[in-house]
Amino acid sequence: MMASPRIDESSPYYRGWRVVLACFLMAFFMFGFGLYGQGVYLAELQRAHGWPGTLVSAASTFSFLLTSVLVIFTDDLLERIGLRALILCGLAALGASTVLLALLQTPWQLYLAYALMSVGWTGMGTVVIATVLNSWFEQRRGLALSLAFNGATCGGIILVPLLLSLTGSIGFRSAMLTATVAMMVLVLPAVVTFIGWPAGTAPATGGRSSASPAPVRSRKALLANAAFWTMVLPVALALLAQMGFIVHQVTFLEPLIGRSTAGLAVTVMAAMAIVGRLVLGLFVDRLDARLACAVSMTSQAAALFVAIQSTSPAVLLACCAVYGFSMGNMITFPPLIIQREIGASAFATAVGLGTSISGIVSAFGPGLVGLVRSLTGNYTSALALCAALNLVAAGIVLWRPGKRASLAPS
Repeated sequence: MMASPRIDESSPYYRGWRVVLACFLMAFFMFGFGLYGQGVYLAELQRAHGWPGTLVSAASTFSFLLTSVLVIFTDDLLERIGLRALILCGLAALGASTVLLALLQTPWQLYLAYALMSVGWTGMGTVVIATVLNSWFEQRRGLALSLAFNGATCGGIILVPLLLSLTGSIGFRSAMLTATVAMMVLVLPAVVTFIGWPAGTAPATGGRSSASPAPVRSRKALLANAAFWTMVLPVALALLAQMGFIVHQVTFLEPLIGRSTAGLAVTVMAAMAIVGRLVLGLFVDRLDARLACAVSMTSQAAALFVAIQSTSPAVLLACCAVYGFSMGNMITFPPLIIQREIGASAFATAVGLGTSISGIVSAFGPGLVGLVRSLTGNYTSALALCAALNLVAAGIVLWRPGKRASLAPS
């Protein structure tokens, strides 16, 4: 049933906020190790073993694509083994992955480590986090998602510099093992103590179903559902552009503003992603999620269009700040739209399938930007393409199949 009016979700004593804390820690280490840390592994494994960059990069691509396949089955795993068991399996797999990265000696071990990392994504990634928070929050769902997913950005801002610092002082192997122990010490008690479904919640989906839209229960039905595609396709296009820009950001900016200022731009963008999530989280539960998503995509397009026409450090830093403000929210909007338009009973299925599609599409972003740059000799056309993709995505997400678009909250 729907959250009872007697439950004050804004109260700091509401148990759901402890679940948010556990999800924040999960996102912190999952994204820190599983996404942002991959640049560290690339450099250190090349240095330690003399492996070509293409070998390590191919392992990263393999991991991302495998993750995109595995997350489709999140709802099945939740039903079969339960929420807490799935998260603990993901935590164990991620821990095994980082330990193996520290100790590996041969390329096949690298691929095994990255396969284990994909299992970690399945148990601790965005689909599980969104599903469990969807079950705990009704009025403050957007804020809860924003706070939890800020753990992802904090993982990049805190964990990666910490790994680099530890690597410089005690070596890569000891740094990875130390960080893994820290993850277990922080995440394991939080999961065991705080994670679970609220009373009266369907265990397979975490949905409160009585007042939700009619559920779309199967993946086949979702793929034939227009509302699902007008959410998934634009987010996939926006993330494709976003991944392309993130990977090529320093290469684009360094000739224009220097290496140190380019590094500052990365920090500014990441910091603004945190600010953007917090600001949106305060208001998104009272907003039309599709309209807010379209505005975010349009602001990213505007930032890119201005960036390719400027050489001013101040302007380029401002563009990165504007881009970053909306960057983190691209993974916050889909769960909100799915809950409101598709229904709670199919929540985990829809989020898992949507995340898989977005993950596969966005994996081609860095390659697409690199290809266009190679063909044209500069980043102007490549980033203009990214901006155009954002505008196309904004137009698609505003299309509401079966009902007239409105500015009123959905």
